[in-house]
Amino acid sequence: MYIHNVYVNGAIDEETRCEHYFSEKDRIAIKFYCCKRYYSCYFCHREAGCGKEAVWPFERFTEKAILCGACGKQLTIKQYLSHEGECPSCQASFNPGCSTHEHLYFQTENK
Repeated sequence: MYIHNVYVNGAIDEETRCEHYFSEKDRIAIKFYCCKRYYSCYFCHREAGCGKEAVWPFERFTEKAILCGACGKQLTIKQYLSHEGECPSCQASFNPGCSTHEHLYFQTENK
């Protein structure tokens, strides 16, 4: 589904929600490092993605990889992680529970 002119795999509504995550605050899509395609969540990527899971390394956190489903702003990983659960552009709230999945998307410790 196209959301704000970006194709989001797995999305079932205009704010990026999917069959796995569909609360009011579930409104981001993540560009996966391994395939550079946006998905609504890691389950969507596992079901229909590239089959190669890889996380964004620290040195690439300045790249745009988060899509706000509310306003369409594409955020860098650094912007997303530093804005305390809301879009820095439109202030729409993001699901705070997403932080428990960060290790599936982003490098979380130095290796």
